[in-house]
Amino acid sequence: MLSARNLFQEILDDDESFRLFCSIAAGGEAQGGWENGRIAALVPESQRALAPKIARHGADEDKHGRIFNALLRKRGLQPAAVPYETDYTMLLEKYGIGLAHEQLRGEERLSERDIITYLAHSRVTEQRASEQMALLCRYFADHPDLGRAVTMISNDEDNHLAYCHEELLRFARAGHGRTIQHILRECALAEIRVYRDVSLAVMDHMGRILGWSRARSAVLAAGIRGVHAYERLVGWRRMVSLVPPARRDALGGPAAPEPGIA
Repeated sequence: MLSARNLFQEILDDDESFRLFCSIAAGGEAQGGWENGRIAALVPESQRALAPKIARHGADEDKHGRIFNALLRKRGLQPAAVPYETDYTMLLEKYGIGLAHEQLRGEERLSERDIITYLAHSRVTEQRASEQMALLCRYFADHPDLGRAVTMISNDEDNHLAYCHEELLRFARAGHGRTIQHILRECALAEIRVYRDVSLAVMDHMGRILGWSRARSAVLAAGIRGVHAYERLVGWRRMVSLVPPARRDALGGPAAPEPGIA
């Protein structure tokens, strides 16, 4: 039976597909950690109170990268090279979403508009991350190797999403509402296109590793394109709404320790 649970299980059971899965995840998290670290260092004086929260966000992402690498080590595996077409973070930058790495490598302070752009970009991508980790928790929360890792990462992603809602609402109350909505919509529409392309690329690589038939690969590709069509039509709206989060000041305290995976 072709189901999300069975698909994930098949990927996790094979060393080579598991290696690629964890390597892609670790690379994306590490890149997110670097980006947040640089943004924290370049926050404008008017928003210095945000710097510790942005730094905490980056520390969480770094931690997630280490966890995925620890899962590889536990299986006796080395990280794989991440194919460019599966690099979600870099492809988002290619389409001009978020803050450019060239800008983040410099020493010039960011503007308030830059911080709004960062928060809007994060609000969209953390929506995706929160949903993906919730799915993994649904299937693997009790898994002996993955359970603690996915549960902890899922909680962190929910905190990140709550933080983005809270800070964007603060900026909206300060008169930036139209700017925020414009950037959110632009980010959401670009993200769902990149997510489709990356999903197709990942499934193509997994299919070759696991020896999927052309028919099975075609069914999975059709499903990915179907999700994209839905998101392009109406699903993007869940990524641009802003509501007061149930978790307040979600990144105001110390980062949670890493689970003992390896």
